[in-house]
Amino acid sequence: QLQLVESGGGLVQPGGSLRLSCAASERSLDFYAIGWFRQAPGKEREGVSCVSSSGDSTNYADSLKGRFTISRDDPMNTVYLQMNSLKPEDTAVYYCAAWGPTYIRGSYCPMNGQYDYWGQGTQVTVSS
Repeated sequence: QLQLVESGGGLVQPGGSLRLSCAASERSLDFYAIGWFRQAPGKEREGVSCVSSSGDSTNYADSLKGRFTISRDDPMNTVYLQMNSLKPEDTAVYYCAAWGPTYIRGSYCPMNGQYDYWGQGTQVTVSS
């Protein structure tokens, strides 16, 4: 069982920034693609961003590209989501998820929610 733990959420004013972390302690994430998703109250889960296991491919929701940046720190076994210029509509529970393991580290990065392992989420609230 791969266990993922999100952290870094909280309350931030519009225009502010947060950096979310997704960490695994029992297994290496080197052979997993990692995705970030979010779900606001009363709305469906939506894909935010993902990074391939190799780290050389990323994807973003069109509306978020330019404000959010995903990255991975393999020695720390952690994936980050840097969130800038936050808006009230970004308020949601943010989840990280892992897809794999892959046979080799590659460029695949799904945004469709078909992931194998999920964290429990971290709340992000954007309000003045």
